[in-house]
Amino acid sequence: MSGAVLELDVAILGGGLAGNLLAHQLHRRLPALRVGLFERETGTSFKVGEATVEISANHLIRRHGLSTYLYEHQLPKNGLRYFFDREDRAAPLEEMSEIGSEGLPLHPAFQLDRARLEADLLERNRRSGVAVRTGARVHDVAIGSAGGAHALRVSDANGSTPVRARWLVDATGRAGLLSRQLGLRVPEETHQVGSVWGRFENVADIDDLGPASFRERIRHTARRLSTIHFWYSGYWIWFIPLRGGLVSVGATGAIVKQRRELRTPEGFREFLLGHRGIAQLLEHAKLVDHGAYARIAYGTRRFLHADRWALAGEAASAADPLYSPGGDFIAIENDYISDLVERDLAGDASSAERVELYEAYLQFRHEATMRLYRGLYGASGSFELARAKWDFDIGCYYDLWLDAYMRDQHLDPDYLREQLRLRGFVLEALRGFSGLFQRVEAVLRERGAYYRCNTQHFQYGLGALAFAPEVGRERSRARGLEVLVEIMNRVRDDCRRLLELPPAEAPLPLHAFLTGRAFD
Repeated sequence: MSGAVLELDVAILGGGLAGNLLAHQLHRRLPALRVGLFERETGTSFKVGEATVEISANHLIRRHGLSTYLYEHQLPKNGLRYFFDREDRAAPLEEMSEIGSEGLPLHPAFQLDRARLEADLLERNRRSGVAVRTGARVHDVAIGSAGGAHALRVSDANGSTPVRARWLVDATGRAGLLSRQLGLRVPEETHQVGSVWGRFENVADIDDLGPASFRERIRHTARRLSTIHFWYSGYWIWFIPLRGGLVSVGATGAIVKQRRELRTPEGFREFLLGHRGIAQLLEHAKLVDHGAYARIAYGTRRFLHADRWALAGEAASAADPLYSPGGDFIAIENDYISDLVERDLAGDASSAERVELYEAYLQFRHEATMRLYRGLYGASGSFELARAKWDFDIGCYYDLWLDAYMRDQHLDPDYLREQLRLRGFVLEALRGFSGLFQRVEAVLRERGAYYRCNTQHFQYGLGALAFAPEVGRERSRARGLEVLVEIMNRVRDDCRRLLELPPAEAPLPLHAFLTGRAFD
């Protein structure tokens, strides 16, 4: 080693979205904090994961003060939009059934040019006094214990620098420098899907396509600003617009993992053009860049540790691109890390207990998130079944997760203890609905009815969110549970209709869903 030791309060390994946001959040919260950020690359490039949803958007606005920046330099998002095709993949776009909004949602979200955002954050961090080193390789990481500092060595074009830090955060993405060193990564054994993507130029504007009736059915709102999903049995294809004219296009499913040729630029384009509605959008498009993962999902044995180290973003875990949970996990993880750093430096004796509460909650959230995907990709290619699953997923997200985040309940130990006491019941309800959706899928396929409504239908996508104005405001626990019971009963009734079962005589109470009795 050479040079004087760089003494830091927090060393952040990785200058992508998770690392840059953490450095930015720490500086805004604790301006005198000594923060170092070490990024291997010297520049930024296009990255997958451009869509935010409501928790991550709220985090960017509230924690980072980026509202004006996001509206001026990125794109607002017009919710999620789903299109459904015939079995032969030959329906023209305007004939496909659709689930989507008729205007911008009440709670904002954004479509991000990640390269632009990360470069801008890096520059903000550098100007604020964060010790930013790009083109830097991290070596010889030694984890401190029993209150000791962490040690590492950072090498770049200017030489090698020894670093000592009270806190160490791995934000190195899927490379997971610290995660791999400590053997923390947990493979996902069930939900084994891959993803392939690229940025295209000259993609047709969906708002210019189709007859007047196609645009009128959504009141001429901007479909293009939505994260658009084309759903098929076992896989889906996304379109995400970026400021400046490029469009991110990708596909996710077991088919991407199983067929290596789909993960090549030529195979990817050929696959996309095999869908008539998608071919309408890509007729004159040119592929600008390309990337792929054969397997997406994994977990971690620890997100946080009392020895003052932590993982953030994909250095910790990854679930699935559907519903864009990655940004939400970054928001919660960075809130926890920032809170723990502040409490530790203030000598707060409750820090160790909070580490375990935060850790248990993150593990719970990861498992709950994975249960939205495991075994359910086949269910979403049917318009009838997908709209029931969508109402369940979006309703629970707003009622349970978004509301809690906007009210900072995820930082309240009493709230966390209650959530963890209910963890088994919540996971049981998710298991029950997963089984119900799979049962409906099997019956629809057996009857030859899986595709029967995949053309010529439209469903307003936010109809299950009549309670959305309440989200983020003070409301009683009883009111939140009332909304949850209403969502669960409505979705159960929709599934019973698809199964051609008689309607329920009366709504079921919450405990029937939490104990599994509702699914007998």
